[in-house]
Amino acid sequence: MSAEKPGRELVEGVDYYVEAGRWVFTAAYHAARGACCTSGCRHCPWGYAKPAEARPGQSGGVGGPS
Repeated sequence: MSAEKPGRELVEGVDYYVEAGRWVFTAAYHAARGACCTSGCRHCPWGYAKPAEARPGQSGGVGGPS
């Protein structure tokens, strides 16, 4: 079932977790979306990451920090 299907509640610990007051979506949530959004999400199941200059303090590129 798609994580964005109307009427489906997101489940903390399955679809996301909260870190420092921010929602961090899991790889399972992203995979359920069905396509990469090219935003450089921490748990991207497609391995996309923004270049380092776009994310200060983090290394970019595939294989960067998760």
